[in-house]
Amino acid sequence: MQRQLGSEGPAVSALGLGCMGMSFMYGPSDETESIATIHAAIDAGINLIDTGDFYGMGHNEMLIGRAIAGRRDKVLISVKFGGMRLPTGAFIGLDGRPKAVKNFLAYSLRRLGTDHIDIYRLTRPDPEVPIEDTIGAIAELIQAGYVRYAGMSESGAETVRRAHRTHPVCDLQIEYSLISRGIEREILPAVRELGIAVTAYGVLSRGLLTGSRPAEKGDLRAGLPRFSRQNQDQNDQVVADLARFAGERGASPAQVAIAWALSKGSDIVPVIGARTRAQLSESLAALNLKLSPQEVGQLEEFCSPARIAGTRYDATQMKMLDSER
Repeated sequence: MQRQLGSEGPAVSALGLGCMGMSFMYGPSDETESIATIHAAIDAGINLIDTGDFYGMGHNEMLIGRAIAGRRDKVLISVKFGGMRLPTGAFIGLDGRPKAVKNFLAYSLRRLGTDHIDIYRLTRPDPEVPIEDTIGAIAELIQAGYVRYAGMSESGAETVRRAHRTHPVCDLQIEYSLISRGIEREILPAVRELGIAVTAYGVLSRGLLTGSRPAEKGDLRAGLPRFSRQNQDQNDQVVADLARFAGERGASPAQVAIAWALSKGSDIVPVIGARTRAQLSESLAALNLKLSPQEVGQLEEFCSPARIAGTRYDATQMKMLDSER
């Protein structure tokens, strides 16, 4: 089962595999299991592998490089760049300067053990650099053969339009879930007008919709407003309603949340953050779960963003999001 990644992009699997959690965000992970999960995803027909050069300060790319050795021709690698970190891991800003774009790419190619990146994207628009300059640098890398397609991430409608005028963009990677639907107002209509697909991350809202809570040391969700104690009771009501809906259909909340995203259009490709083969298997089963228009309406009513307490990122990060302006 495949979907077209925009009018200018490649055909990809209906689900992509997001590998961030294998190196960052949710606490310690098992490298052996991570590689086995990537292998299982490829064997199951998933060909879109998503990462960021700053996930684990390069660890994620090196992990993927080991996992795809001998299988490079079976996958399309999507890489986000531009996130700047301290040695502590703290996020300290963005860099979308053309010379930085080319520098980031050089290191990604080495860590991934490949001669090209399939889809290359700035993780967030850099407010200090015109998006035309950043996309122009990616266009030069495409012309040189180091990159195949230009993508974007967490960008507002006007920024996407400006980028697309500079060089065709195949997809916009952005958070989209039952409880994060802000893109439906302006961004989704704009990208559809331009023939740009959406690679949707956060479909499970970082595990919130499945009842997962921060537990492991190093689980950065503990700092996200939706997981705070003051918001927990209100959000748990939505989680309980989703669990009840899923149970009545013999499915898991994760499968329902993914099936909902798949139902929103053939131009939506959910990027699932499975860290284990068990999580991957559960997610893949969502491909066989078909929701009726009535069921979609019911889901959107009791999982309305208006019922959720807290923003998807903390106040500092929310201010950095071009997509939220």
